[in-house]
Amino acid sequence: MADQSDLPKGAKAQDAGVVVSLNEYRQNLDPIPVTFHRRELDAILWIYGRMVGEGEWKDYAIDHMREKAVFSIFKRSGEMPLFRIEKNPKLAAKQGAYSVINTNGMILKRGHELPQVLKVFNKVLKLVD
Repeated sequence: MADQSDLPKGAKAQDAGVVVSLNEYRQNLDPIPVTFHRRELDAILWIYGRMVGEGEWKDYAIDHMREKAVFSIFKRSGEMPLFRIEKNPKLAAKQGAYSVINTNGMILKRGHELPQVLKVFNKVLKLVD
């Protein structure tokens, strides 16, 4: 059938020769996910390493999604995460992009600066008799 066009339905013949940048095409299809930057990961992993050394945490997972990045902390890998450290840039102007959430979904701390939010994991020293 030589008289039929290979163009998609509704496309015009003049559109057939349009060149599109592959980077622009990919950005339009799949937006770049939110990620933790190196300094953010350094701060999180420093606390994670300390807690692993104390035997409190055993495993972690990192998820990069379109809306937020999540660092999940586990006691055992087969369980629900004990804590989630989330970065949600959409909330940066309001409550702060960073938050620490427990297993029940309760926000333990939220703020604009990650080191300040991570202070929720600092233990209070107690005097032992």
